[in-house]
Amino acid sequence: MEEEVGIPVPFKYPASDFLLTVSGLLFFLTDVVLDVLAVVSFYRQEAYVFMGMLVFLLLGSSALVQAFSWLWYHYDKDRTETRTESLVKSLRSLKILHVFQMGVYLRYAGVVRISICGFCCGKRYTEGDAVFLTHDLNMLRLIETFSESAPQLVLMLTIIIQRGEVEPITILKALGSVSAIAVSVTMYHRSLRSFLPDKAKQGWCSSVVFFMWNLLLIGPRVAAVALFTSVFPCFIAAHFLSSWMVLFFFVLRLKTDFMESAGGEWLYRATVGLIWYFSWFNVAEGHTRWQSTFYHTWIGVDIGMLCGLWVWQMSKNPPYFELPLDPYVILGIMISLYIAGLCLKVIYYKFCHPKITKLGEVEYHLEPRSEEVPTDGDVVDSGLMNRSRGLTEPVRTYLGPPEPAVRINNRMRNLADNFYS
Repeated sequence: MEEEVGIPVPFKYPASDFLLTVSGLLFFLTDVVLDVLAVVSFYRQEAYVFMGMLVFLLLGSSALVQAFSWLWYHYDKDRTETRTESLVKSLRSLKILHVFQMGVYLRYAGVVRISICGFCCGKRYTEGDAVFLTHDLNMLRLIETFSESAPQLVLMLTIIIQRGEVEPITILKALGSVSAIAVSVTMYHRSLRSFLPDKAKQGWCSSVVFFMWNLLLIGPRVAAVALFTSVFPCFIAAHFLSSWMVLFFFVLRLKTDFMESAGGEWLYRATVGLIWYFSWFNVAEGHTRWQSTFYHTWIGVDIGMLCGLWVWQMSKNPPYFELPLDPYVILGIMISLYIAGLCLKVIYYKFCHPKITKLGEVEYHLEPRSEEVPTDGDVVDSGLMNRSRGLTEPVRTYLGPPEPAVRINNRMRNLADNFYS
């Protein structure tokens, strides 16, 4: 009914997004099962080094994600919350849940519950709560992707290369894993779109282009690290730490303001350095063309060096198995794919990316009807100024029954400001 009269709903949570969230939970559970099976498989093979590295990645990533989840719950403790979260907090077990790595499941439970209630009972205002929690989930999935999925894929590719199991089926599995990483980045991108004005909304075409250029940039990066690790396993830790320290230094120079505590902000900056090791992540407000150009140039050179060292080692100490392609051809393919990804990224920002200077906070006033206001329409322009940011946009006022206030995820709104500025 609201859509028919043109009432501006700040956040919409369609059934498709709900299905994606439920699918994300199923994939999350499936991934946990597969991780356990992988650990058991390494144990049975007596590959204790690989098993130890995998367990370290799993536990480290889970602890990092749970830390962010707990901090966000702590920041939002005095704000509107779902009944699922209220129940847990009343039992004083929220912190215990995060200690036992169950905080993300609580977030999924909150989204599923309020989504079902909204769809069944027709409570449109619950969409804001659903989107609020979904934004945090997408950010947590992004952190999990680059702290667990990407390093785990590097580990698996390294094992495949060292064992000479480079077959079409393994290549397809690797492509599927890289695609899953690009999908996580794309879902994060789609969550940022909810902060755009209606006239600047992006369609699925832009998401496809966004997915493709991330796939073409992340794939060669992961493959290059895996190739280098397969021949110089003792030096990959030094390469990662030195690269991470440089990236962390540049994050510090940007003076980010994402978290609401000093310790949380340092954790966020360290995490951004980890994400940058694999993919570009916009954390600064304003034009970042030169920063992005410098980053991709540096990563491109690093990919060339890693692959070049691998080619040199292959020519110096040929493997006992036959490679499907000549090492120099593989080097050329890596560089070509990375350049193609850069070209697609330029196309995205040229034709698909909306040019918005600042995303304003639209205030929605929910007031009861009265006889003093027009009755021939449900929406009027109040002519008020958006005082939160000094914008001159008129504020739309809904003349209808009072409803609960809409939750605004300030963390993701700030990231949307950075991405679309």
